[in-house]
Amino acid sequence: SSSSSSSSATRGYGDVVIDPRNNMPTNPRQHMAPGQRRPISTQRQSSTIPKSGTGSTWVYPSPQMFYNSLVRKGKADDCTEDDMASVVAVHNGMNEDTWRRVLTWERLHKDECANPMLLRFRGRPDEWSPLAYARFLSSGGKDKPFDRHDWWIDRNGRQVRYVIDYYFDESKAGTPGQFDLVVRPAADSAESVLDRVKMTVYVGCALVGIPCPITGNNSEIGSEARAPNTTE
Repeated sequence: SSSSSSSSATRGYGDVVIDPRNNMPTNPRQHMAPGQRRPISTQRQSSTIPKSGTGSTWVYPSPQMFYNSLVRKGKADDCTEDDMASVVAVHNGMNEDTWRRVLTWERLHKDECANPMLLRFRGRPDEWSPLAYARFLSSGGKDKPFDRHDWWIDRNGRQVRYVIDYYFDESKAGTPGQFDLVVRPAADSAESVLDRVKMTVYVGCALVGIPCPITGNNSEIGSEARAPNTTE
């Protein structure tokens, strides 16, 4: 059937067609899920993240859409309808924090592209990055990411992949520091590897309050990169 056929734009998921740009249904359903006891808000919030090729920003799923997605993936057992508003608020806040950190990295290429955009993204919660493995081992098995995303940025027509590892610190639950987002360009090219080296130097200079001795950068980028996350 057409729902099970695949193309460069969509692929089938049962009777739902999934958009590979965000792994969500192309026509998101806002109806109540099977077994749902109470109505959930269907209001959607626009993000600040520019959506490549559209002239607009990405729009976050509504609490009802988020719940339907959890049901579709078989992950709704640990939440209720009443949880969805706060779950979506945290989800949206983490994405805004992620984009803010991506923009800090993209400042290294502001002469090439003043207005980077998000082209597509993919959740990969079961595929740890090499950096996540290294952090897990160095912490004695204590630090485990609860999620991973890969984001593809449109940098003036060039696709640049970013990797984001998400951690939760239970000792800081309910505070702006409860989430730790590790955002960096994927090591897909020599340019991205060099960006990682540059940012490490900038952050180090920001820590001691001196400009970069190589580029003369006044540590502003490094200060942004090490700023705490704001999602509560």
